[in-house]
Amino acid sequence: MAPNVYPHPEPQFIHFPSRRSVVHSTKAVVSSTQPLATAAGLDILRKGGNAADAAVAVAAAINVTEPGSTGIGGDLFCLFYEAKTKKVHALNGSGRSGQNVTLEQIRKDLKIPDGQTGQIPMDSVHAVTVPGAAAGWVDVVERFGSGKVSLEEVLTPAIELAEKGFAVSELSATFWAHSESAIRKASPNGAEMLKKDTSAPGGARAPKAGEIMKNPTIGNTFRLLAKHGKKGFYEGEVAEQLIKVVTDLGGHLTLDDLKHHAETGSEPVDAISLKYTGQGVGDNTEGHGIQLWEHPPNGQGIVALMALGIIQELEKQGKIPKWSLSDHNSTTHLHAVIEALRIAFADAHWFVTDPNVVKVPSADLISQPYLADRAKLFDASKAASAPIHGSPAHLQSDTVYFCASDPDGNAISFINSNYGGFGTAIIPKGCGFTLQNRGANFSLAQSGHPNVLAPRKRPYHTIIPGLITYAKDQSLHSVYGVMGGFMQPQGHVQVLLNQEVFKLNPQAALDAPRICIGAGMPSDDGTMTDATIYVEEGIDSKVVEELRALGHNVEQLSGYARGMFGRGQIIRQHFDDGVMVWSGGSDLRGDGAAVPL
Repeated sequence: MAPNVYPHPEPQFIHFPSRRSVVHSTKAVVSSTQPLATAAGLDILRKGGNAADAAVAVAAAINVTEPGSTGIGGDLFCLFYEAKTKKVHALNGSGRSGQNVTLEQIRKDLKIPDGQTGQIPMDSVHAVTVPGAAAGWVDVVERFGSGKVSLEEVLTPAIELAEKGFAVSELSATFWAHSESAIRKASPNGAEMLKKDTSAPGGARAPKAGEIMKNPTIGNTFRLLAKHGKKGFYEGEVAEQLIKVVTDLGGHLTLDDLKHHAETGSEPVDAISLKYTGQGVGDNTEGHGIQLWEHPPNGQGIVALMALGIIQELEKQGKIPKWSLSDHNSTTHLHAVIEALRIAFADAHWFVTDPNVVKVPSADLISQPYLADRAKLFDASKAASAPIHGSPAHLQSDTVYFCASDPDGNAISFINSNYGGFGTAIIPKGCGFTLQNRGANFSLAQSGHPNVLAPRKRPYHTIIPGLITYAKDQSLHSVYGVMGGFMQPQGHVQVLLNQEVFKLNPQAALDAPRICIGAGMPSDDGTMTDATIYVEEGIDSKVVEELRALGHNVEQLSGYARGMFGRGQIIRQHFDDGVMVWSGGSDLRGDGAAVPL
């Protein structure tokens, strides 16, 4: 019997009434927030591409169909599982600040008085960092792709959607309408990403659900990238228009900054991981259980590893009981998750930054002795006092997470983002995409914060792909992720526990109600700001009251506000009678679907 046979018998893992069915395939599954983008990935698989090729096709297609969440003007991270070697590859496709973007200059431009921290506004041109996605797409295809499809073939489905038009989905239409005013104001080129309508102000407006939307200018941008590779984006007409609009608005990026990124490319990095055998996962003997893989800083994946490790230490220390299936989303369960995440965020908001500029003690932060010590802060009877060095944080931002698998057993966990909505909503003329606002995550403190703004530095990054292997032999368990700003590591922990501790299938693990810790970014002295614990409708009202009694400031959300809890995807692998089976789920909070090949 193969080591990763699907471990949970049916009666155990359907106790949460999921609203969708798991999708199964013996060939491959693609799961994303946009069905048209999922179809693009499947098309590339049919042409001989692998999971990595399919993922780039999905990324480009979502840029067209859901530009309020992602785009070529943003960044990406991915984790690629290579079936042949059982190795997890990580690629950091995030961009940097410009060479002339100094702390002193930006504080001066923003008129921040000495002694005050200040922050780069999300809609400011100073929040624009060099887009890493374009180089990342090229690098993913070159490094991990099958070699059987060209970049031009990979981008063709997205180009056709852009040039021929597509019917807009419901949530995407909502994002567009919400940001219509920002798109108009951010640059003189807003009409490029709005629907032509002579009766609307300026002759264009946000498209509505079911309407046909065309964006031929993004189609041209993709054609240039397909034809010329990185030079098609980081040099030539796209680069020149990008720098022109940034310069016209008072920004400091240069053509040399773009060329520098193209030459250095995306950065292959070593994924970080934590073995989890707590709460009855595996058989609790050495070498068993599961292993969660995350990107190292400048991403915040380390938060998920730290929180999971703290939960494991809490069980070892006898501070929490072994949870039964009936404990799912109970007060005991949620209190432990909330407190573990608060402790993890406290460290991450201080230490996570660009490790190429400032040393980040990643190995120490996820070491067993350190996590055991941090677990001592937990009090089962009340919410603990604010941990030092930061706070949990939440900013409702828009990102897309998706995943793909292939018939050879490879799988990829991929996340691509503008950061907040349409990013800055600034559009380079004739290019059809918006520029991200990732630079808003830099600290502007004058007190030597590790994440302080500096030239050609990557900021604290919220987007994180997740991947799970079986610790015994490193065979693949699943690729998964939950998008949504600072919700992402919180979602990683909850969805993993849903699958492994509470025995939910991939779809039910996504559908189950979640919690989200919300608060402002940490203050200069490392103290914590007040945090609200948002809980989703579906969590028992008695649990809400019990959490309040423990000292948590709890607010329950329903309807559209549930977007705070992110939108996730899962593709899980198992074997039956020696045959590989992929099982996919797609979050009901999104427009998308998991679709088999």
